[in-house]
This record gives sequence, C-alpha cells and structure tokens, in this order.
Amino acid sequence: MAEEQLVQYIAENLVNSPDEVKVTSKETGRSIVLELSVAPDDMGRIIGRSGRVANSIRALLRAVSSTDDRGRERRRRVILEIE
Repeated sequence: MAEEQLVQYIAENLVNSPDEVKVTSKETGRSIVLELSVAPDDMGRIIGRSGRVANSIRALLRAVSSTDDRGRERRRRVILEIE
C-alpha cells in the first residue's frame, strides 16, 4: 500500500527515534484509516508548529490516493490519525 509506505518514510526521516515509528491501516468501505504512532518525544516533530507538518503529510496523502498506478482517477479517502 503506497500510502502506508509514504507515511512510514516521512515519519522515519522526521523523528529522532525512527525505530519506534509504526503505521497501521484499516480499510472501511471507501476510506482507509492510517494510524501513525511515534515516541512521545517525537510527537512535536510529526505534528509541527500549529499542525503544519501533519497537514502537509495529509496533503501528500490526498495527492497519492487520488490516482492509481496507471494515472486513472479513483475516489478513496485517506484519514491520518497520529497517536
């Protein structure tokens, strides 16, 4: 799943403890819920000032999930939950 790998890659490169980054996914109908968990000390790095980093990750997920591998449009919502 491309969305899960993207979140894993971004998170591992932002935090100080990349070995504690875990991304799990749940599919519910036409939505995918990605749960990102990081070390408590790294939470601020993932969320960012005023949520800017988290919102940027969500924007990237919208861009990645809007097309499939062949460039065709698909309607799937990706929700990122940060724990």
